[in-house]
Amino acid sequence: MSPADHSSITDAAASGTSATTVLGDWSAPTPGGPVDATVTLPGSKSLTNRYLVLAALASDRSRLRAPLRSRDTLLMAEALRALGVGIDDVAPEADAVGSDPDWLVTPPSTLRGGVTIDCGLAGTVMRFLPAVAALADGPVRLDGDAQARLRPMGPVVDALRVLGVEVEDANGSLPLTVHGRGRVRGGAVTMDASASSQFISALLLAGPRYDEGVTVHHDGKPVPSEPHILMTVETLRDAGAVVDDSEPNTWRVEPSEVNALDVWIEPDLSNAGPFLAAALVTGGTVRVPGWPQYTTQAGDLMREILDTMGADVRLDRHGLTVIGTGELVGIDIDLHDAAELTPTVAALAALASTPSWIHGVAHIRGHETDRLAALTSELGALGSAVSETDDGLRIAPAQLHGGRFRTFHDHRMATAGAILGLRVPGVLVEDIATTGKTLPDFPGLWARMIDGTRPAGSATGAAVEVPAR
Repeated sequence: MSPADHSSITDAAASGTSATTVLGDWSAPTPGGPVDATVTLPGSKSLTNRYLVLAALASDRSRLRAPLRSRDTLLMAEALRALGVGIDDVAPEADAVGSDPDWLVTPPSTLRGGVTIDCGLAGTVMRFLPAVAALADGPVRLDGDAQARLRPMGPVVDALRVLGVEVEDANGSLPLTVHGRGRVRGGAVTMDASASSQFISALLLAGPRYDEGVTVHHDGKPVPSEPHILMTVETLRDAGAVVDDSEPNTWRVEPSEVNALDVWIEPDLSNAGPFLAAALVTGGTVRVPGWPQYTTQAGDLMREILDTMGADVRLDRHGLTVIGTGELVGIDIDLHDAAELTPTVAALAALASTPSWIHGVAHIRGHETDRLAALTSELGALGSAVSETDDGLRIAPAQLHGGRFRTFHDHRMATAGAILGLRVPGVLVEDIATTGKTLPDFPGLWARMIDGTRPAGSATGAAVEVPAR
């Protein structure tokens, strides 16, 4: 579906955002000088949802510390509750006073069938949970937003059938019904996961509970966002699962119990991208405390991207600091393994003084919207010299102007519009509420960052702490 075919009606309830969400078109603020802020962000969506799934399949109660509470993770939590999993808030320990509650996850003896799950527009929910639902004691129906029915599900459905699971589907997409029988034979399966690494992660996460475990072999073009598969493998190992990923394009999970977890969720590094970009665009300084020294998150690539495009980037034991140097130059980059960063990089490229090329991201045509078409349409509407290629975008320097920036219910389109507004007055971002998919109260966080702007000509400004909620 092309961007022109999408509805542009804001639906705050569907976006699952807080009461502070701005409804309708949002005027992206243009600061009067360099920003100067410390941005403390909530946990990673990708890690939160993987740990929720593993905790639901574990042999005992788990504790997830500093989990993200956004539309996607709340949908996952509600889906697991429908399957009989206990997920309760518990106060953080003394050394984390002031943060949101942790989640205490209590797995049932048997997952409950006879339920319907709302997947929203969350790829991790719609792709991960069919493999989990196969372990339930009855049928589980999964459906989601209208746009969710456009996202491919066929490889997961076909693989589950090979592994002995009965699935009714709508031609390889939602809605679908998984007929759980309390156990899954498991075994080996070959799939084409070139459209999404989530197809592989889905089987691996449930694999320890299958009678024969699971072996997944990918046969097709290179798997996109492969760091997300490494993330899945490492979370499985955190839970005591035995995973063999030594052979290219093949992953083997042995049958075993899943151990209870007690884990701290890293900050979401992809969500940090727009805030760090603000330092480069405004010539300011943004600090993100708690940035890990080692991580499987694809968002860590922002350090290299910002450095290449002209920022001074520093990582130490306190976190990450990005300082704008007054330069913003173009980039030639393959984002195949970090495609979720494409809207952020494209927004920066539209503001750069030299051309940019983004490669390796043809698969994002099947994300929340066709992101390549959407970026071409909306950047072009603001005056950008942007063109779509077979697998990405080419963006040349051009004079931008204000106007309406449509998002097509895509959270990363919305944050791209916010980046453009840092330098281009009069940018109106449609449906800013959609950012609640992965980041609660983005407009409030963004406004508090802008509040730390240094007046033009000022050498320093007071750092403004941007809370996680």
